[in-house]
Amino acid sequence: MLGCAPFKHEPFPGSHPKVTLRDVLAEAMAKDKTIIGAKVDGKVVDVHTPFVRTERTTIEPIRASSADGLRIVRHSTAHVMADAVQRLFPGTKVTFGPATDSGFYYDFDKPSGPFTDDDLQKIEAKMREIIAARKPFRREAIDRDEARALFSKMGETYKREHIDNIPAGEEISLYRHGGDGSSEWLDLCEGPHVPTTAQLGAVKLISVAGAYWRGDERNPMLQRVYGTAFPTQKELDEHLKLIEEAKARDHRKLGKELELFMFHEYAPAMPFLLPRGAIVYNGLFSFIRDLYRSEAYEEVVTPQIFDKRLFETSGHWDNYAENMFFATSGDRLEDLLLDKTLPARIEKLASAKASGNKEEIEDLLTSMVHLAQKPMNCPSHCLIYKHRRRSYRELPWRVADFGRLHRYERGGVVHGMARVRSFAQDDAHIFCASDQMESELERFLKFFFGVYRALNFTKIDIKLATRPDKRMGTTEQWDAAEGALEQALKKANLSFEVAEKEGAFYGPKYEFHVEDALKRSWQLGTMQIDYSMPDRFELEYTGKDGAAHRPVMLHRAIYGSLERFFSVFIEHTGGAFPAWLAPEHAVVITVGDRQDAYADEIVSLLAKRGLRARADLSSDKLGAKKRNARLLRVPYILVVGDREVEERKVAPFHRDTGKDLGAMPLDEFVDRLAAEATPPSIYGADGNS
Repeated sequence: MLGCAPFKHEPFPGSHPKVTLRDVLAEAMAKDKTIIGAKVDGKVVDVHTPFVRTERTTIEPIRASSADGLRIVRHSTAHVMADAVQRLFPGTKVTFGPATDSGFYYDFDKPSGPFTDDDLQKIEAKMREIIAARKPFRREAIDRDEARALFSKMGETYKREHIDNIPAGEEISLYRHGGDGSSEWLDLCEGPHVPTTAQLGAVKLISVAGAYWRGDERNPMLQRVYGTAFPTQKELDEHLKLIEEAKARDHRKLGKELELFMFHEYAPAMPFLLPRGAIVYNGLFSFIRDLYRSEAYEEVVTPQIFDKRLFETSGHWDNYAENMFFATSGDRLEDLLLDKTLPARIEKLASAKASGNKEEIEDLLTSMVHLAQKPMNCPSHCLIYKHRRRSYRELPWRVADFGRLHRYERGGVVHGMARVRSFAQDDAHIFCASDQMESELERFLKFFFGVYRALNFTKIDIKLATRPDKRMGTTEQWDAAEGALEQALKKANLSFEVAEKEGAFYGPKYEFHVEDALKRSWQLGTMQIDYSMPDRFELEYTGKDGAAHRPVMLHRAIYGSLERFFSVFIEHTGGAFPAWLAPEHAVVITVGDRQDAYADEIVSLLAKRGLRARADLSSDKLGAKKRNARLLRVPYILVVGDREVEERKVAPFHRDTGKDLGAMPLDEFVDRLAAEATPPSIYGADGNS
């Protein structure tokens, strides 16, 4: 019986023909209808796609209920949704429809207007009808010119445009389903897809949102329909419960209700942290900052605005300028306006804009500025490293920076605190010798996982992203870097997935995918190895041999963008922050005004112990006071009446257990709260994380 483990085919004579999984797994698929594809030598392949079979080929069957299987099911369900939409709303054009971690979406250009809730119900019903027909998916390779002609004839302008963006020499394929010959629905797609619609189970369309074509606000606005799919209705129902919980925990909703942050049109997509939110935000930074002392990091503060020459040296000016904010001065602006070439440059800019030449537009605009706000800290850290001679004795040098960063995110992608234009990172760089990389990686992994355990994130998947086709550096450097990343993970007994060719152009990296309380995965934190930046800035250290050597630069972050992490953390906790991070540790509630003086005394005593508390001395009834405190997710509500005043006690209600703890001496409660309000240690009794 064929299991989930990879297996090898027996060697066979002759050439290596192309086969499909239908041929290779025919017997297994006949016995197990849940097999919908396989990993062929580690790559996800559907039953329709030919591949070269050799004596060394390994195949790992993919079942519909697995993570890879769900992505195949959801991708195919997205096609079925697009089919249903075009049947119900003729004239609607399709764009892209990928699977996501939680479902799928498809972007549509619907001339007849926005999709309504009634439309979504009709689309769902039509999808179930298409699925029930149990029709096969079919793959077809097609010539580029044929594809152009086909989609031009169909009026699918977005697909026609995309064909020109497919790299030369790459195979172009179509997928069809739902009928025979001309009655089939087809799409330009590289797969993978299920064998037939019979493998598609329960479906639900979730919502509609706007999305710019290719994520560019200068392009047409499309309608993005989100949905999800599971093999069974039970799994779908469980997922829908999580979606409802996610709505209740939406950080934008809780941010307003808990008075954590706000936005204003005068600073688009740049958050204002309100007093309560600033306590949590600064608490997260302080937690890392305090650990830096144990981890031997040195903190620096760097400027916000730099001459563009810095970014020309780092390479960001050529590769990242469109995401940067530019700055100027009165003198520079005066010089620019008096420049005799300005009219010609403006005319050239207008011409480039009219023709849609984005590259020329960007070149012209950047030629007119000389200052920019930093979008990242690494170039300025290179300046600090280079400001004096360095010895091998100083390495590794770990430098941290919590400076504010600015990136121009397009209007179509900003999202609450999760995607903003002004943010800070727990950013740090490690300058080290090549032979120190592995030990630094091991040290970082302990640090990273210690922090996330303390914040109650228990499931973290790791991807090791390896060399892309277009890259800098030598083969030897890439071999050393990838080897160090892999060995550090193995020494830490951490499982990981290799993400082939997904590394940065300057070096391989770790990606950390953190699962929250709602079983959603978020990419948070990173560790990247960089040979390029030290080369660009000509960084050196004097080795034991007295010669100059080039250091390696490690880019690392644990939270990443703190704004993004804060948004995830709000939803992970539902706004019920652990006591050591809570905006308020306790609220004192009086039964009547006779206890007001004692309530003020309690607040004062707690403040002297460094604890945050306030007294609700309003005229509201006791029940209303309790309800208000509970809505703010305060860890402790302290009720005081005449007896508590007389006996110098408090009657705490504990948020996390949902229980009244009964009257206890005030000093005893203060000691209890002080212990809970102390940030956790990531180190064991032996001092190791």
